[in-house]
Amino acid sequence: VQLQASGGGLVQSGGSLRLSCAASGSIARFNSMAWYRQAPGQQRELAAHITSGGTTTYADSVKERFTISRDSAKNTVYLQMNSLKPDDTAVYYCNAFRLQPYFNYWGQGTLVTVSS
Repeated sequence: VQLQASGGGLVQSGGSLRLSCAASGSIARFNSMAWYRQAPGQQRELAAHITSGGTTTYADSVKERFTISRDSAKNTVYLQMNSLKPDDTAVYYCNAFRLQPYFNYWGQGTLVTVSS
């Protein structure tokens, strides 16, 4: 499985970006997909998560600003990020998870930089 993340870049505070994570093959295989982020000097943390049934969860810090969605026809998961803040600056990683059989895949990461 390969996960190709894209859409990062430099944006001013208050701006928007949409990240994409394209999977090599059907995303229906996965129990869930998610976006994690890792800021400089910080641990990787979950930003948003979506199950195969479409249930979404968000970190408190991004609620009401970020939206995760999936397009099964395109085998792609998106992260729409609005009202961006400098604290959102991080490398964003796509993740795909399946319990049985177990696998846990990571994309290569895409850098989001929010200037004040």
